[in-house]
Amino acid sequence: MSKGTVLVTGGAGYIGSHAVLALLDTGWDVVVIDNLTTGFDWAVDKRATLVRANIEDDDAVRGAMREHDVVAVMHFAGSIVVPESVTDPLKYYRNNTVASRALIESAVVSGVKHFIFSSTAATYGNAEKIPVAEDDPTIPINPYGTSKLMTEAMLRDVAAAHPMNYCALRYFNVAGADPQGRTGQSTAGATHLIKVAVEAATGKRDHVSVFGTDFPTPDGTGVRDYIHVSDLAAAHVHALDRLIAEPTESLTMNAGYGHGYSVMQVLDAVDRVTNHEIKRVIGPRRLGDSAELVSDNRRILATLPWRPQHDDLDQIVRDALAWERKLAERG
Repeated sequence: MSKGTVLVTGGAGYIGSHAVLALLDTGWDVVVIDNLTTGFDWAVDKRATLVRANIEDDDAVRGAMREHDVVAVMHFAGSIVVPESVTDPLKYYRNNTVASRALIESAVVSGVKHFIFSSTAATYGNAEKIPVAEDDPTIPINPYGTSKLMTEAMLRDVAAAHPMNYCALRYFNVAGADPQGRTGQSTAGATHLIKVAVEAATGKRDHVSVFGTDFPTPDGTGVRDYIHVSDLAAAHVHALDRLIAEPTESLTMNAGYGHGYSVMQVLDAVDRVTNHEIKRVIGPRRLGDSAELVSDNRRILATLPWRPQHDDLDQIVRDALAWERKLAERG
């Protein structure tokens, strides 16, 4: 018996397609709204319903909410490349902030009671202390982080004015792929380090660029908290259960493992898993990159029954590599 229907925006994309699987696997029905700009229709599990539309298309979104009696929204749609947000900020305020405003309004008008938002650790900017906790200052250093923080503010205000609660999950660095090989990161021109590294390992790229070796970190390269995408997807399902159980409570939580790896440590892991050395090309720092970003994840562990199942860097790399090889076979 179905638990009800969840509308997933961006469900044809990387993290969204994993959330769709996690929802379906735990008894939810799913309707996906995706304009397929960066997503793929084949990445949407056949058990879900796919509506090709923009989330600002009020008629399409509200029609889907009514037709499927949607009880919750999981919102993944948006633009995610930090350096691009610095050079094209208006794109990010349109695709992330303005589009989210339209989606939130559609949820309110349609009587949807629960909203889970794909936020980011970029809301913290250059964190004053590591690990960074949810109540630490949010001072984004790039428009991507600001666009997400503005959406968090909208959700807070809307939840105070309407019968809707929300959970904003601030992701750290998402990596890996579904261990069963059902979906993974498929976007062309991806900028995520592990994705880039496994592309290099499979011959799709001839090197990996290392952006900055002069950060105040043990080996001079940026340190990040890498979370397996399947663990992140599971966190969304647990968050939804919590919002339903506590309808007057809203949550903001970090989604990470609470420890970090440097760029060089990640590349060493890829070399280890593939038994092959990737060529590394050292370059200058990128605009908007911080030295170190690691989560304090005590809140999510205390609030949800969620426990990481894939907290192993080599496993994350192996799953990402297996998916990359599968993509190569697709051609």
